[in-house]
This record gives sequence, structure tokens and C-alpha cells, in this order.
Amino acid sequence: MSKKMKKILVILSLVLVILIAAASMGIAYAGGVRGVGVLGISFFVTAGVIVVLAQLIPAGILLSAMVRSFISSFRKGAMPAHA
Repeated sequence: MSKKMKKILVILSLVLVILIAAASMGIAYAGGVRGVGVLGISFFVTAGVIVVLAQLIPAGILLSAMVRSFISSFRKGAMPAHA
């Protein structure tokens, strides 16, 4: 991967984390949390969203591979199973 591509990926990941943090701070503030509690809740929610995304991406890959193996066939003369 080139150096320019790595910079772009770093910038995009930082933007994602900042947007999630800002949205969670906004939700906490609208929910009535004020002061330092807004920062604590935003870090908690941001870390939670990132952990969920880190789990959903591999799960989606495994699910798509499983569906593909049910639908397609490895042998030429065999018929694929219907989902």
C-alpha cells in the first residue's frame, strides 16, 4: 500500500471516530447529561460503536461466504442448493 493511501485511510478513520464521538456527545447532551459526564458518555459510546463495527465486518464476510457456498456449486454437474 502506498504512503498516500495510508494517509488517506488514517484521515478517513479519524474522521469516522470524530463523527461518532460528536454524535454521541450530541445525544448525551440532548438526553440531559451536562458537564464532564458528556465526555465520559461520548468516549463510552464511541468505543462501543467502534467495537461493534469491528465485530460486524468479519461477521458480514463470513455470512456472505456461507450464503455463497450454499448458492453456488463447486462441481460442474451439480445443482446448487436453493436458499
